[in-house]
Amino acid sequence: MTALFYIVPAAAIVSLLFAWLFFRQMMKESEGTATMKEIARYVREGAMAYLRQQYKVVTVVFVILALFFAVLAYGFGVQNPWVPFAFLTGGFFSGLAGFIGMKTATFASARTANAVSRSLNSGLKIAFRSGAVMGLTVVGLGLLDISIWWIILNIFIDNPDASQKLVVVTTTMLTFGMGASTQALFARVGGGIYTKAADVGADIVGKVEQDIPEDDPRNPATIADNVGDNVGDVAGMGADLYESYCGSILATMALGASAFFGDYAMQTKAILAPMLIAAVGVVLSIAGIYAVRTKNGAGLQQLLKSLSTGTNLSAVLIAVITFGIFRLLGFGNWWQLSLSVLSGLLAGVIIGKVTEYYTSHSYRPTQKLAESAETGSATVIIGGVGLGMISTAIPVVTIAIAILLSYSFATGFSFSPDLLGQGLYGISIAAVGMLSTLGITLATDAYGPIADNAGGNAQMSELDPMVRQRTDVLDALGNTTAATGKGFAIGSAALTALALLASYIEEIKIGFGHMAEKGGELAVHYAELARAGIPQIVEHYNITLMNPVVLAGVFIGSMMAFLFCGLTMNAVGRAASKMVVEVRRQFREIAGILEGKKRPDYTNCVRISTKAAQHEMIFPSVLAIIVPVATGIILGPAGVIGVLAGGLGAGFVLAIFLANSGGAWDNAKKYVEEGHLGGKNSECHKATIVGDTVGDPFKDTSGPSLNILIKLMSMVSIVMAGLTVMLHC
Repeated sequence: MTALFYIVPAAAIVSLLFAWLFFRQMMKESEGTATMKEIARYVREGAMAYLRQQYKVVTVVFVILALFFAVLAYGFGVQNPWVPFAFLTGGFFSGLAGFIGMKTATFASARTANAVSRSLNSGLKIAFRSGAVMGLTVVGLGLLDISIWWIILNIFIDNPDASQKLVVVTTTMLTFGMGASTQALFARVGGGIYTKAADVGADIVGKVEQDIPEDDPRNPATIADNVGDNVGDVAGMGADLYESYCGSILATMALGASAFFGDYAMQTKAILAPMLIAAVGVVLSIAGIYAVRTKNGAGLQQLLKSLSTGTNLSAVLIAVITFGIFRLLGFGNWWQLSLSVLSGLLAGVIIGKVTEYYTSHSYRPTQKLAESAETGSATVIIGGVGLGMISTAIPVVTIAIAILLSYSFATGFSFSPDLLGQGLYGISIAAVGMLSTLGITLATDAYGPIADNAGGNAQMSELDPMVRQRTDVLDALGNTTAATGKGFAIGSAALTALALLASYIEEIKIGFGHMAEKGGELAVHYAELARAGIPQIVEHYNITLMNPVVLAGVFIGSMMAFLFCGLTMNAVGRAASKMVVEVRRQFREIAGILEGKKRPDYTNCVRISTKAAQHEMIFPSVLAIIVPVATGIILGPAGVIGVLAGGLGAGFVLAIFLANSGGAWDNAKKYVEEGHLGGKNSECHKATIVGDTVGDPFKDTSGPSLNILIKLMSMVSIVMAGLTVMLHC
């Protein structure tokens, strides 16, 4: 362990300290009037009540899985004994990241609304810095968890072969990624179902049927809707990007240990590189956060430019410093590996810009979608689906080019099988590059729900209409940055999942090592396979497209993406139906609600969303764990590789389509609400509300969950590789 490693835990501590500093600064601001404080308290209590229920359910699942892993490790000897503990810590830190982010957001919304009454810049600063708490917490906890496990495993894992020890340490660390992915999937699916059930129910009855404004205090579902913004778009997103961030670093570390196997010095450097890039990215993210500010009276384009200044500054600086990191570590091909990182960074920027183009109402695609509302809601739906499908082209081509370039740079443009490991390392390090400035990227994403809640608080508190106008500007920007963040997340997920495919092969080799240790007639053969390269393992299991087992796996994996989306969308539909029935009942049975003379029963709507989300999230989440396990047991490693490849290909494209369609529908509605095409309460407005309602589960439930799905299936496969090898030697 070199002295350079200690930069990583130091960066983690710095990140968490700045997160605490921004939180303290936000808490010093006033929440405004007594009504504003009361509404914020309702939202805060509802969000915390939901999280408590969710964590109870998730804890049961985690205990069962940890016991299962313990049986595999201590009973059958097909798994590293550290796996159950690593799995639990991954889930704990992932949940903690989401919890801290949500707690911050629920305190920040009223303060943002109050600050906006002074100036737009004041509101932007509070909302963005509060979002930065989430971003810095995620990267800080991620690096801290990685650092702790790196130290522990290096101390306690005893292997006379130093090179083999690094392989065992890094592949063991991958398993805490499964804990993070499992927690993230429950958080994203449960939070997504909660928020969209409340949102859809509030919109259908409130806006469409009763012609009352969004976030009107007369709407019984409005508190549940605001709670949902926090549990889905903050807590769920925080857990999601925590596992993306950690997954990319861990996969790169494991591939580095494998690619340079036999050369201990180079292995160590290859393992340190992704951690150091992430650590430097933390510092640069903090610098970028301080660069974000705007002028009073700024429009959407000026606000976008303000946020872009911070993110672009961080990205440019990390691109430059990466060259120095690889040079300092002493890589012979330091400039080529730096170009691999740069290709990942550029891919992330391009995907973000394309997402912005297709979803922001400052550009023609979303404006044309809004104009289609003049002929009714059906054409809005058709236009949004078509826009989402078209929008997949550039991101897919971008990722394809990034994969080819990052591989080629790492190997010196050689496609020799002997350099396969180094090429895969290049792809994986590109994913690290894409996520290296996650601290500020996530800040721009988490800022959106805070601005949205601020608008809701302003509306329910009946503040000056000017305040709501300013929060709407911040909210429209938040919709765009959230869509950009989702595109960024799924792009990094594609690169990370590809690296995890290679890591799965490495874990298969570890499994053969366990088999060799048991002795027997084939012990020598298993030992040879444990030392074999990726091409030899591929040949052993006949992992080619001509193998029907692989093809069957590809179809199953592709199906999983669509099945998962169908299950989560139907879950939103069922939960939203219950919400619609309840809101209609209150309007019908509680006299004086529409006149504003009597307060609705907000608590019952919060209860309906909470109960529905807890019930509906279990089956799709558990299915994502069961399918790769069952495939490994029945079809073996060849089938698992097929499932992972099929899930990656279909899931990546489908996630972009869903995120961009939903984002465009949402901002088409915002475009009309700003006074275009007849403005609020016009026929065009009602048509775009229908489009936005359809798009809600697209962009906030099914779409964001897909990037976790493709990585969770990879992580589950890696953790279960020992059992798969035992059954299919």
